Amino acid sequence: QVQLVESGGGLVQAGDSLKLSCAASGRTASSYAMGWFRQAPGKEREFLCATIKSGLSTYCSDSAKGRFTISRDNSKNTIDLQMDNLKPEDTAVYHCAADQKLHNIAVTNPVSWGQGTQVTVSS
Repeated sequence: QVQLVESGGGLVQAGDSLKLSCAASGRTASSYAMGWFRQAPGKEREFLCATIKSGLSTYCSDSAKGRFTISRDNSKNTIDLQMDNLKPEDTAVYHCAADQKLHNIAVTNPVSWGQGTQVTVSS
């Protein structure tokens, strides 16, 4: 399995931007689809965005489209999530995820995920 470590979270104000990063180690990250999901207190996991192994195609949920952008760099075994125009309802722990099948990331049931990074958006 691949090990994932997220970074880049923090406290921001509504309307700000934030970029999250995820470093993958262990088995070669390029052999996995990768993505992001989040979980707010008392709520279920919510899929955000994912990218196929090559990074040439990306997919985002309706709630993420237009504000969140995913990218990956297989030479560095990293994926990023650029988040713009953040809102208080974006407050959550953001997790990086990896799986052989992108579908498993989209249903927030990946084989691997990181500990997460907290994002707090104040109004």
